[in-house]
Amino acid sequence: MSSKLRVAVLFGGRSAEHEVSLQSARNVIRAIDTAKYDVLPIGIDKQGTWRLLETAHGLDAPDTATDPIALDRIGEPVTLAPRDGRPEVLRLADGSSAGPLDVVFPVLHGPFGEDGTVQGLLKLANVPFVGAGVLGSAVGMDKDVMKRLLRDAGIPIPRFLVCDRATAADIRFADLTGTLGAPLFVKPANLGSSVGVTKVGTERELRAALSDALRYDNKLIIEQSIAGRELECSVLGNEEPIASIPGEIVPHHAFYSYEAKYLDADGAALEIPAHLSAPLTRRVQELAVRTFKVLCCAGLARVDFFLRDGDELLVNEINTIPGFTKISMYPKLWEASGVPPAELIDRLIQLALARFRVERALQTSFA
Repeated sequence: MSSKLRVAVLFGGRSAEHEVSLQSARNVIRAIDTAKYDVLPIGIDKQGTWRLLETAHGLDAPDTATDPIALDRIGEPVTLAPRDGRPEVLRLADGSSAGPLDVVFPVLHGPFGEDGTVQGLLKLANVPFVGAGVLGSAVGMDKDVMKRLLRDAGIPIPRFLVCDRATAADIRFADLTGTLGAPLFVKPANLGSSVGVTKVGTERELRAALSDALRYDNKLIIEQSIAGRELECSVLGNEEPIASIPGEIVPHHAFYSYEAKYLDADGAALEIPAHLSAPLTRRVQELAVRTFKVLCCAGLARVDFFLRDGDELLVNEINTIPGFTKISMYPKLWEASGVPPAELIDRLIQLALARFRVERALQTSFA
């Protein structure tokens, strides 16, 4: 019997970031140390069915978000079921077992994966998993709740307003500019990868942006535009997290859009490390760790910043399951900080197992 731990890499999902998740999963599976771990690739198709890929062959190609992989054509439907205190992957067709799991590595971006839903399922199934728990995942996904928690903790953030499907029609560009200035950004509150994000400078653009964002979420964020540099910092750990060196995004588009991130090879330049003074680098790292703790995160996260007027740092957002694509900053920043991809994945898995041991030791009944 193999002594290697069995790791389920969980990817795909029902969100608009499905294709990005496939790219991330491909890179996690390529980088994982197969001498130490056995990998079970499990993709969630766009209808929500969990599908076991007998090998990772389905992720070998294509390598762009414009040519998605049809998981329903290459995966066998499965479910996750606790058996004798240890979760197993069960084939739906005949109920046979594909074997037990030791840990799950979610590489799901956006709703139905990064928002606490899958994390709650995995906790109920009694399986360790990489990344933040239910609470940290939920508040990290919802930009409205995230920003209010950061603001209450005294962490500087851009000014913002919130609207929903019922109130969006009453919002006027002239009223917003009095509070937030112009131009503005309209964003779905619960999504990432810049999906549904629009920069607006007129009433007509606002109407179109609200309509587009409401395709993806019922709650929207309207945020001031910050003229400054865009910095990112990766965080790793549980109770005592550490921060990577910061990097900088230099968009070649109007902003760091979905197209700039994933479709245009020249959409942005990545400066690693960011050209910052030593004191400013330490401030970014300290604020990244503080943000991680305030939002009850664990395992991993990427914290995004704006740097305005040379030394004013504003936290834009946190990503609790940051991208692992070939251009993603989270693994690139750790590699530049001396942690190569295979070691990074190993440390994330070990952090998941360590947290699981701590939680399992808690008393669950009153005697």
